Amino acid sequence: MEPGYVGANRRIDPTRRSHLRGDGTPDDNDRAEIGPTAIAFTEWQQAGLTLPDMPALRAYRLSRLQEHIQTHDCAGMLLFDPIIIRYATESSNMQVWTTHNAARACFVPPSGEMILFDFHNCEHLSQHLPLVAEVRGGASFFYFETGDRTNEHAARFADQLSDLMKRHAGRNKRLAVDKIENAGYRALIDKGIQIIEGQMLTETARSIKNENELNAMRCAIHACERAVAEMHEAVRPGISENDVWAHLHAGNIRRGGEWIETRILSSGPRTNPWFQECGPRVMAAGDMLAFDTDLISTYGYCCDISRSWIVGDVLPTKEQKTLYQLAYEHIMTNIALLKPGMGFDEITQKAHRLPEAYRALRYGVLAHGIGLCDEYPSIRYPEDQDTYGYCGHLQTGMTLCVEAYIGAEGGHEGVKLEEQVLITDTGAVPLSSYPFETDFLD
Repeated sequence: MEPGYVGANRRIDPTRRSHLRGDGTPDDNDRAEIGPTAIAFTEWQQAGLTLPDMPALRAYRLSRLQEHIQTHDCAGMLLFDPIIIRYATESSNMQVWTTHNAARACFVPPSGEMILFDFHNCEHLSQHLPLVAEVRGGASFFYFETGDRTNEHAARFADQLSDLMKRHAGRNKRLAVDKIENAGYRALIDKGIQIIEGQMLTETARSIKNENELNAMRCAIHACERAVAEMHEAVRPGISENDVWAHLHAGNIRRGGEWIETRILSSGPRTNPWFQECGPRVMAAGDMLAFDTDLISTYGYCCDISRSWIVGDVLPTKEQKTLYQLAYEHIMTNIALLKPGMGFDEITQKAHRLPEAYRALRYGVLAHGIGLCDEYPSIRYPEDQDTYGYCGHLQTGMTLCVEAYIGAEGGHEGVKLEEQVLITDTGAVPLSSYPFETDFLD
């Protein structure tokens, strides 16, 4: 079978050019572009999934950003967050490393093609991206890279930005910036540039997905869930949490996924309280095992689901069933509630109310947006609304993760469940499909 089949609505066309895969990317074994492997393409074909059209997806994402640039009357947008650079350009380069070493940036003009500032000698990584007009250097001005010459390098970078803004927007001095080192911020201010909060623009732009972007996300979720199934098969008494977690990592990489943002998997008494990361604990029969994937899968899209299992061939206890059933009721009730036009505060008010015994250890959000990673919005529990809640409303095309952690203070174990959904004109529909545990739900 040919790797890179054309999806359910675009079946293999024997007349199509052999140098392109079904997702519109080069069918070249030596290409620089990362992407799904033959394993993923085969599984997607068997599942009847439609592949994304990646050139069209890149154009859509750029159009979303430029629409917001124009709406907010900015001369452009300056990006340093590697996830947002990926969203804008589809360019990927040492994503985790550049998260804490700001060595890359991107200038998005109000219209037209982008300027990418990449790491030293990395121009070849973006040669396949026609929406990137030019690749430059000069975005590194953090102490590890530039030491006592940091201000000098920041000033040079600000000169480049000032010239780009003049070229694309004349006298407009408004620049949307998502994140920037202190030296760079000061250098831009010294050039008379007015800094606009860029995250407001990028987060709202990313929050709406079209059908083509959803195709990429569905493929990413399917790949993640196959890796989860391989992890599930590995669970048995006598092995460590780390042994189990390694199967998820391996399954993700084998399919062309990229990394996992956290390592939240725990078992037995380590499931309460939540957020303990997986470690060397050896699991025993009857232990609860709970995890949160937080997984950056194929095409860079995040699959963020949570499941809880029993270790070994044993039935769950009454207490384990109680925890699980409450978590399941919580997320299913809240998914059924979601509709376009609902305000975030309205969701908080109408959402399933946790019994008082489980409120202290509640999860941080009822639901949050999801795309290339966790994103806008965050929808809060009633206990957190006054401190952290903010205004907004659901829109068709948003994708959300609906969460529940159920564990009592001082309790022996806890349960974590999470489902990924799409907001449609009529309500929320699941994007994730990994099965829940029938033994817990009887």
